[in-house]
Amino acid sequence: MSTLGSMTEVRRWLLLIYRVPSQPSRLRVAVWRDLKRLGALYLQQAVCVLPDVGDVRGRLDEVRRRIDEMDGGTTIFLELDSVADDVRQQFVDGLRTNSAKEYAEIVEECETKFFKEIEFERFRENYTFEEAEEIRQDLEKLKRWLAKIEARDWLSADGKDKAHEKVAECERLMDEFEADVYERVNPADG
Repeated sequence: MSTLGSMTEVRRWLLLIYRVPSQPSRLRVAVWRDLKRLGALYLQQAVCVLPDVGDVRGRLDEVRRRIDEMDGGTTIFLELDSVADDVRQQFVDGLRTNSAKEYAEIVEECETKFFKEIEFERFRENYTFEEAEEIRQDLEKLKRWLAKIEARDWLSADGKDKAHEKVAECERLMDEFEADVYERVNPADG
């Protein structure tokens, strides 16, 4: 995972303009989801830009191929080597804003769901292996989600450190909950 520190380090931008059939709508949604997962910045409907870094180009080519294979699907792909400074700044700001929002979502998920789930299970005194396993799976999902956000945060967006702190706090709460489950399930041990 390569993070770029300044906008001058992105030397080339990849611009995709596409059209997909209006029906079925699932095709439009699938393309949008794939491009968002890739980290694309939408400039307007069906027009997005990405920095030409890492494996972005190859992954974008896969999305383009799927669009072009659709009945009525078309793509226009441009490499932008020369971008005005103000436009480049818009790209950088937009991508950083997108990543910052995603980091904020991780923080919110930790605070409003994960922390509350542990608190609720403690309140219910639901100290079972099954419950601990279910919550552990939620923690693993959070970790995978954070890794995906980091992988497409090429421009060092705000919020990364706080997201890591909250996920670490989730891990600590999980460890404590699992220790309590163990103590209640195996009281004679130790």
